[in-house]
Amino acid sequence: MSDFLILGQIIDFPDAETIRHHKKGAIVVSAAGKIIWSGPSRKLPKEYAKLNALDHGESLVMPGFIDPHIHFPQYRMLAAPGKDLLDWLTRFTFAEEAQFSDSNHAQRAAKIFLSLLLANGTTSASVFCSSHVESVDALFSIAEQFDMMLIAGKTMMDVNAPDGVRDTARQSYDDSNALIERWHGKQRLQYAITPRFAVTSSAEQLQLAGDLLKANPGMIMQTHLSENHAEIAMVAKQFPKARDYTDVYDSFGLLGSSSLFGHGIHLSDVEKTRLAETGSRIIHCPTSNTFLGSGLFNLKAASDAGIKVGLATDIGGGLSYSMLATMAEGYKVAMLNGYKPTIAQMYHMATLGNAECLNIGGNTGSFDEGKWADIIVLNPQATHIQRFRQQLSENIKDTLFSLMMLGDDRSIMATYVAGKRRFRAAVS
Repeated sequence: MSDFLILGQIIDFPDAETIRHHKKGAIVVSAAGKIIWSGPSRKLPKEYAKLNALDHGESLVMPGFIDPHIHFPQYRMLAAPGKDLLDWLTRFTFAEEAQFSDSNHAQRAAKIFLSLLLANGTTSASVFCSSHVESVDALFSIAEQFDMMLIAGKTMMDVNAPDGVRDTARQSYDDSNALIERWHGKQRLQYAITPRFAVTSSAEQLQLAGDLLKANPGMIMQTHLSENHAEIAMVAKQFPKARDYTDVYDSFGLLGSSSLFGHGIHLSDVEKTRLAETGSRIIHCPTSNTFLGSGLFNLKAASDAGIKVGLATDIGGGLSYSMLATMAEGYKVAMLNGYKPTIAQMYHMATLGNAECLNIGGNTGSFDEGKWADIIVLNPQATHIQRFRQQLSENIKDTLFSLMMLGDDRSIMATYVAGKRRFRAAVS
């Protein structure tokens, strides 16, 4: 591959207040798949003027979306009905995840799962695998072929789960160590220490997860926190000496600036303060929360408490692989809590903000020079209703807002990972 140009409306979101927009813009991508230069076409340095160009015209060229909380073994479980979170896990999730002990099944599923991410414009993700080594090996092996920035880990759960998905504390530790040795730092891959949540982990397993994190400083640790009232009650019963749910994780050394806690809906002020002072992150999963009736996460309250918040699909509790649909639901949930996020804030969360939650903001999430060319091309007029709606747009904020509220996978025209086009929409 040689250096080349990508042309179009170049847009990224360097912070939660800023839309950096070049209506006629250019990105110079190196043969190695990194961004050499980006900006308005009229300022393109002369040495790049004769490069081969992929001209996307009036389409929007943005950083790839980043999904910081998604479950690989649940790739086909969208819209599985359950009375609540725990009923949903028991009726559908555990049986589905049990199949991932079969490496052939896991390989087939990994190809589908990553293809769905790319078709929805997601170029990086932090992923829960099943409790089986086979699922992690399958996912990483396909992601390596795509040169994706992917973070993933074997789910650790040794109690309150059926045969077929339950491991032991020692097995989960040994398996995780072996997977770290095999995959962490290979190409753009990173391992994540992944206890499912306190309900399905013994004190011994959570302590071993803390030991793994201590032995691998800076490694992502991902789990769930305060998603559902029944879940919170179970945790209180299992860990009666803990002050609260957050304290359970804290007591095992699992809080910190590389720790991701999915949901965090029902947190006390004390818990929010502790999460903030340790630099722990909450990952907001709005379509999952509304679908399972878990509650309405208060984005402003968490942010005001000093907690960094990411935004994720949470497939398969979530209802869409599309970060556009996820942003739309997140916007509506915030509005129901009396807070109106800005357009820049929502898109920043889905791109550079999520990258920063995963501690990969120096490598992806915006069009700064030296970052990987993880790029998506969007058509804000992909459907009839979008086309009619865009006739009313007066500026780029209007365009981006309606794209967020009305867009989905049909809006994604192309997805580039490390400068290579990995998805291209069919021409109708």
